[in-house]
Amino acid sequence: MECNRDFRLDLDARAVLEGQGIDPERASTGLTAAAGDVVEEAQALCEPASSRVVLPVSDFHHQTIVLDGGAAFDGPLAARALAGSKEVAVAVCTIGPALETRIKGLFSEDPVRAMALDGAGVAALRRISEAVVGRIRDEAAARGWGSGMRAQPGQEGWSIRQQHVLFGLVPAERIGVRLTDSALMIPQKSVSLVIGMGPDMRPDGVACDYCSKRNRCPWRIRKQPGE
Repeated sequence: MECNRDFRLDLDARAVLEGQGIDPERASTGLTAAAGDVVEEAQALCEPASSRVVLPVSDFHHQTIVLDGGAAFDGPLAARALAGSKEVAVAVCTIGPALETRIKGLFSEDPVRAMALDGAGVAALRRISEAVVGRIRDEAAARGWGSGMRAQPGQEGWSIRQQHVLFGLVPAERIGVRLTDSALMIPQKSVSLVIGMGPDMRPDGVACDYCSKRNRCPWRIRKQPGE
C-alpha cells in the first residue's frame, strides 16, 4: 500500500480550457483570460493525493478477474483491460474538497470564474491520475513487465457498483476519499482506476476506444504516442 501527496500540477490556461471541454484554439479571448486568471487560485486550493495497492491475480474466468484474497472485478471492460495480467494496480486519486467548496460558494456570484475553476479541477485531477499511471508503468517496466490499459468502474462495460469492491482494496480514507451507497466518490474531484501488469501486458488501447460515445465525447482520453 502506498499513499502519495508529492504531485506538481503546473496548470495553465490551456489545461483549464481543456478541463472545461473547450478547444483552446477556438476559445474566445474572454474565456481564455478567465482560464488564466484562475490558475494560481486553483493550484493553491488543490490538495493532490493518491492511494494505491498492487495485488496478485489468482484466477481469471469468463469476464471475472479474482484477486488474491478473493475480491473480484467483473464485466467486459474489466476483462479486456486485465486479461493476461499477473498483478493488478488499484488506485484512488483526488484533489481534495477545498476547490469544490470554493466553486459552490462562487457559482451564483461569478459563474464564469466558477466554471473556469471547475475546469482547473478537472485538469488537476487528470494530471494526478496520469502521474500515478506513469509511476505504475515505470514500476512494471523496472521488473521487465508490461502494463495494460487503464480502466475505471463506471466506464461503459464496467458497472459503477464495482467501486465498492475497489474501495474494499484501497485505503482511500487515508487521503480523505469516501464512497457513497450509490458508489459515488466524495470529494467529487476524485477518480479510481486499475491497471494490469505482467510479462506480456501492453497498453494497446484506452477504455474510451471501446465506448459507444467515443466519437462525440469531449472528455475522451486518447492513446498516447508510443503506447
